[in-house]
Amino acid sequence: MFKTVLFPIDQSRETREAADVVTNIVKKYSSRLVLLSVVEEPPKDAPDAASADPMVSPEVVAKLLESAQSLFSGQGIPSEILERQGKPAFTICDVADEIGADLIIMGCRGLGLTEEGADDSVTTRVINLSPCPVLIVP
Repeated sequence: MFKTVLFPIDQSRETREAADVVTNIVKKYSSRLVLLSVVEEPPKDAPDAASADPMVSPEVVAKLLESAQSLFSGQGIPSEILERQGKPAFTICDVADEIGADLIIMGCRGLGLTEEGADDSVTTRVINLSPCPVLIVP
């Protein structure tokens, strides 16, 4: 049913909590697991954004992906890792389309909750743009 599962990750608590659901689904359906993390482009008007937002650092994102891959590997789940640069919601949906994902699993609120509130969260945008079903873990 879910041949390919895309799990976009960031450093949020919600992502860590969603990992258990990912593990259960991937094991149940013997799915291919693709871990994705998006390096966000720092705002042009805020050159110090890298210190405020760790997701703009390619090094931090690479370590995050390696750590997640180790976590799943320790549970007997092979995974592929992808690191992309761009706007998280659009990049997640583009990658889902590119890899032929059957399901995207993500936390209900990652680090991408904007000042405008939940309506502009990465999660909400992914739900609206996704080429496949999205499972949101509260």
